[in-house]
Amino acid sequence: MRPVKVGLTLPQGWLDEFPTDNPREQFLFSKSVAVKAENLGYDAGYVYDHFVPYPGDNRGGPFFEAYTLLSAIAGITSVLRIGQVVTCNSYRQPSLLAKITSTLDAISNGRLEFGIGAGWFEYEYNSYGYKFDYPAARIEQLDESLNIIKKMWQNAKSSFKGKHYSIKNAICNPKPIQKPHPPIMVGGGGRKLIEVVAKHATRYNHPFGTPEILEEKISLLKDKCNLLGRNYEEIENSVLLRILVGKDKDDVKETVSKLKKKNESVAEFIMRSKDSIALGTPDEVVDHLQRYLRIDINYFIVNFIGLSKSLEMLSLFSKKVRPYLRQFS
Repeated sequence: MRPVKVGLTLPQGWLDEFPTDNPREQFLFSKSVAVKAENLGYDAGYVYDHFVPYPGDNRGGPFFEAYTLLSAIAGITSVLRIGQVVTCNSYRQPSLLAKITSTLDAISNGRLEFGIGAGWFEYEYNSYGYKFDYPAARIEQLDESLNIIKKMWQNAKSSFKGKHYSIKNAICNPKPIQKPHPPIMVGGGGRKLIEVVAKHATRYNHPFGTPEILEEKISLLKDKCNLLGRNYEEIENSVLLRILVGKDKDDVKETVSKLKKKNESVAEFIMRSKDSIALGTPDEVVDHLQRYLRIDINYFIVNFIGLSKSLEMLSLFSKKVRPYLRQFS
């Protein structure tokens, strides 16, 4: 059995409850979360590859670019692994991505977790001037990108000519420290993505999926691996999950009261969130995560919700939930 690991999403600037739009203060908060996560033994810190507050809030608050923020986090941590959930393939040429990621792996002393997906956020594509291709084209582009990135990570000079991208005698130095290359986490919910996962990934990540949805996708992945001659056991399965954990039921209700809609009761919020958030006391969160452990999920990327309680949740989850997960390692 693979060891069960836990990473978390790091604050990235704009948040509903943040008391100021001052970017420096927001970065200091991101820094404090990353350092505390490292001290508590979390496996990795991840950021979203978006340019605006997800999912397209138009208030224009500060939101840090993923790779710039990760470079800063790399400089203030020494053990915590760093990655993306997930890089949008469309926003950077694959040759540039190879250079960025190899540099990040080098300066972090081999701590890069390279997450990448085909892209989906049409609002962001349009507002930043990127072409929003049809889904099949974006999947093709992702496949070609990963071919190029792996070549450039490993070869002295690399050439590739495809339908969407080409390179000629491209040099990528420094090389990544991790050999043969950094772990590749392909993330997304689409069925067509599964073939790219089977061809290239060392981890498959599904964002915010229920155990039932993930069980279906994992079954598809096993079938695709068989067709391609890939050993399914070489691929980890992970899930990105929203977490709201409180010391007791009263603590949970207090946090929910700050997050629920104006005319919504606490009970109504909890009911509508039962499939999308692991919510409750530590024992209740454990019960929720156990459903994923049963279907071959061995990596949780947790997104703590409720800014005012996020540092408290970070500690509570580490002390009261992670010991249970370690039993499966």
